[in-house]
Amino acid sequence: MITKMKKLTFLVYHKEYETFLQKLQELGVVHVQPAQEGAVAPSSMLEDKMRETERIDELIKQLSSIAVSEPMGEGNAEQANSVVQRVEELNETLHSVQTRYRRLQNDEAALLPWGEFDVNKVNGLSELGYKMYFFTCMPKAYNPEWTTLYNTVVITQDAKQVNFIALVPVGTEVLIDAEPVILPQQSLSEVQRLMKQAEAEQEQCQDELIQLATQHLSDLKALQAHLYSSIEMDKVVLATEQAVDNKVMVLNGWIPAPKEKAVKAFLSTQPVYYEIREPRRGDNVPILLRNNPITRLYETLTEMYGMPDYDEFDPTPMVAPFFTLFFGLCVGDAGYGLILVLLGLYLKSKMAKSMAGMMNLVITLGVGTTIVGAVLGTFFGASLFDINMPDCIKQFMIVGKIDGTTYDKAMFLALIIGVIHICIAMTVKAIGDTVRFGFKSAISAWSWLLLVVGFVATGGLSFFKLISEDTTYWSFVVIGGISALGIYLLNDLKRNPLINIGAGLWDTYNMATGLLGDFLSYVRLYALGLAGGILGGVFNMMAFMLKDSIPVPGLDWLACGFILVFGHTLNIAMSCLGAFVHPLRLTFVEYFKNSGYEGTGQAYKPFSVIKNK
Repeated sequence: MITKMKKLTFLVYHKEYETFLQKLQELGVVHVQPAQEGAVAPSSMLEDKMRETERIDELIKQLSSIAVSEPMGEGNAEQANSVVQRVEELNETLHSVQTRYRRLQNDEAALLPWGEFDVNKVNGLSELGYKMYFFTCMPKAYNPEWTTLYNTVVITQDAKQVNFIALVPVGTEVLIDAEPVILPQQSLSEVQRLMKQAEAEQEQCQDELIQLATQHLSDLKALQAHLYSSIEMDKVVLATEQAVDNKVMVLNGWIPAPKEKAVKAFLSTQPVYYEIREPRRGDNVPILLRNNPITRLYETLTEMYGMPDYDEFDPTPMVAPFFTLFFGLCVGDAGYGLILVLLGLYLKSKMAKSMAGMMNLVITLGVGTTIVGAVLGTFFGASLFDINMPDCIKQFMIVGKIDGTTYDKAMFLALIIGVIHICIAMTVKAIGDTVRFGFKSAISAWSWLLLVVGFVATGGLSFFKLISEDTTYWSFVVIGGISALGIYLLNDLKRNPLINIGAGLWDTYNMATGLLGDFLSYVRLYALGLAGGILGGVFNMMAFMLKDSIPVPGLDWLACGFILVFGHTLNIAMSCLGAFVHPLRLTFVEYFKNSGYEGTGQAYKPFSVIKNK
């Protein structure tokens, strides 16, 4: 459901405005509406604060990843500035040391083939009238004659490379067809000593960073929360209109209707004039969803598509049961459902409270999957229907073929669910259009609903022989005739009838092509569940075939268990991925399209003090 909202307008004297905003922020229930949406440009001060928050966010991410533990308490925002400065100094030092270390690694790699030698002695050969050159080439390119011509000596050699030196008098032209090597002006031992020194400096910097993260991470989070609150304050100030020669500040906002009494009590203590009124058509009302604890878990799915407009219906109460059913059909295995329940309970006990809602959703989907999987008769890829159990239990299982046909009952079930889902969507659209625009504007929607639901109901009654052929015929004629009037002649009472007929024909084409594709889309629920069940059965067969082929006692069961665990883990992961994506598509495309859901509303975000997380 959508919480009813009230529009709130303040008039505040400019000298008292800042103090009033601080108290309003502490109250934390008013959603501030900008004077002109999108027209307020951020000030340079606000931009500086936003850049500062980005900087602090990055530091918090860095320190959170290395903190051994975090001290309890809210932290000290004032102390955080010195911490930020020291962390940035350490990051700069660490970056410099790492750059130096990488350069030393390159020097070490260049010197290793040549071993340990004194660079000064090599350079001092020029005083004796000689010069030493360093070369490298492929083994087949090395010419033994170079030894006679240039006094070459092979230093190291392997299958890919020969490293050698040439010692010639100064001024001698060296014509060696090999790649010359320029070595660092440091010995190998000196380079390795500097590398150890750099490693020690890196370790020292990292230890200090860990210490700062452990002791002061909460201080940085306090500074982050302070900056976010300050930014929210600046945005509200920018959204404020000014009147009476800039001496009166005008601010518009929204409050949930249940909070009206508390807000009035607060405003009665403030030097402010205010007015509270009901929303009007055209107002950009923020949306606050209000659902029961189970349905609330699925609000995330609604928000993924977009919040409803204020005069729309909240789709979450419909999304919740059908998404759970779709998920269960796509996974289609009671054993996998139990695994999801246990996984959700375990992760809920280990993860932060902020993730509790997500884990509750996993548990709920797991329960739904267990029930649906039991009805479909599958448990870890094995058929429950084939085991010895009372017939009174088996009669609730939907397995096998429809009597006298080659069609699976599960496929027929998926199509029936699709028909029901789309009929509900069309009902929601008709009711919604009536509430938003009036019955005259919703005649076409009601006519299509009558046509589809009437034909489906009549066809179902006739299929099960509950009504006669004559009754079926005349029902189709009456339903079709009444629906045709609304679709082709009364779809818009303000238009020319000929235009209405043309629009009705266009709607008929879209409906005929769209509804058929929408109904068939629900076959994917059956297909995904069937694929997962078959794959689970294949892993079972492979595991026990392997067990029977291994003669060593103990090892046979070990191999069997490995295949079962690995195979079913892989199957659960793939099944859950498909069971999330495809029900989401059926909700966002098939249901939302046929229910007329737009999802263009903005979420309710009260102007409040940001708390340290």
